[in-house]
Amino acid sequence: MLRHVSASGRDTAPDAPSSESSRTGTASQAAKKERKNMALRHKSAQKRHRQSLKRRMINRSRKSTIKTFTKKALVAAAASAPDAAELQRKAESLLDKAAKGSTLHKNTAARRKSRLAKAINRANAAQNAQ
Repeated sequence: MLRHVSASGRDTAPDAPSSESSRTGTASQAAKKERKNMALRHKSAQKRHRQSLKRRMINRSRKSTIKTFTKKALVAAAASAPDAAELQRKAESLLDKAAKGSTLHKNTAARRKSRLAKAINRANAAQNAQ
């Protein structure tokens, strides 16, 4: 059987891992961790990243709520439900609040409100025509 002599002078089998290779394995894992957090080297960058993740979740929640109430208002208008006007007001209020903050741009909110009103008016006109 062939024996392998390592740099430290110890005899090891060729298929057995040497102590040097196991040390380099952990070093490469540490290097991967370092590369992963390369952009977040500074405390201020880490804090900004945490804040951006929180804001992202809040904004996503607000946008989802806006979409839900917009759909509810459209369905209520198509079914000529009595609470259609209230749902439209709620959707428009949510859009205004999102535009007041930084969730939506003010022109985007205005465009969505306009399209919602136009769709509701179209649905009401279709109901009246029948």
